[in-house]
Amino acid sequence: MGALFYVTETNRLQEMLGGMRSIAPLIAAVIPIGLVFGTVAATKGLSTTEAGLMSALVFAGGSQFVAMDIWTHPAAWASLGLAALLVNIRHVLMSASLAARMQAFSPRARAVSMLFLADEIWAMAEFRARVARLTPFWFFGLAAPFYLAWVLSSLAGAMLGALLGDPAVIGLDFAFPAVFIVLVMGFWKGADTGAILIASAAAAVFVQHFVPGVWYIAAGALAGLVTALVAAGRKEGCVEQ
Repeated sequence: MGALFYVTETNRLQEMLGGMRSIAPLIAAVIPIGLVFGTVAATKGLSTTEAGLMSALVFAGGSQFVAMDIWTHPAAWASLGLAALLVNIRHVLMSASLAARMQAFSPRARAVSMLFLADEIWAMAEFRARVARLTPFWFFGLAAPFYLAWVLSSLAGAMLGALLGDPAVIGLDFAFPAVFIVLVMGFWKGADTGAILIASAAAAVFVQHFVPGVWYIAAGALAGLVTALVAAGRKEGCVEQ
């Protein structure tokens, strides 16, 4: 019995360490983004505590940056909430995709895990699911250090905002798109992926030019989804023929 307990605990530890190893490169990439957010939040008048709490409670870099972009004093809560909803609507698709791969999770563990679902965490979990079963301990090792890195770097950025100055001057502003370029390339599957990216980008640019607000994010996601469905339907038709 004692040997079985030891083996189980060892396996769990190995799974957690495996998750931590998988997310380590992206932690190095998310720290500059957190610093940028903290700096931007400080320039908008948020205190260090407020910036840290926003990262801890919202934990969604894209919507946090959009919120800072439209931040006013006093804050327009309805506008901020709508912007966050539009930016984060992609999480519905991400969580649906990942939930189908969480057979080893209890309903409670699955629900808690979704609270820590970020683009980077979703991408690494999807990569993992291609080669091995997702487990709660592996996911914890993936999500916990990434979450802590985001919150702590946001706090550091808010505290050092005056010293860092404009993030664009030292290139920190490029960290955000660089991370997403790497993640997208990890899912590359040839011409179909290229078509999805082009359709999504074209729709987002078009809507951003003609429609105020952040509707371009939903438009890009919808265009990419429709293109993916068309590509999948075309492949099924070819197989049947």
